[in-house]
Amino acid sequence: MDQEELKNLSVDKVVDARGTACPGPLLAAKKAVGEIDPGQIMEVLSADEATNRDIPKWAQKKGHEYLGTIEDSGYFRIFMKKGQ
Repeated sequence: MDQEELKNLSVDKVVDARGTACPGPLLAAKKAVGEIDPGQIMEVLSADEATNRDIPKWAQKKGHEYLGTIEDSGYFRIFMKKGQ
């Protein structure tokens, strides 16, 4: 997805992990994905650079779909769709 499509996504769950360092954002995402249904979209907010690599790898490994990342002012907005 391009940046504009990501900005216009309807998100079902937002995980604000901007105050935590690695592996905090990934752990928060792992917990939160259990709170949404397959096909729903989750957005993870993180200021940690490693999260930008960790979330896509974890999503793919677990059968979720990484949709893309928006770099905002001092943090990342990482989008994924929960798989089956």
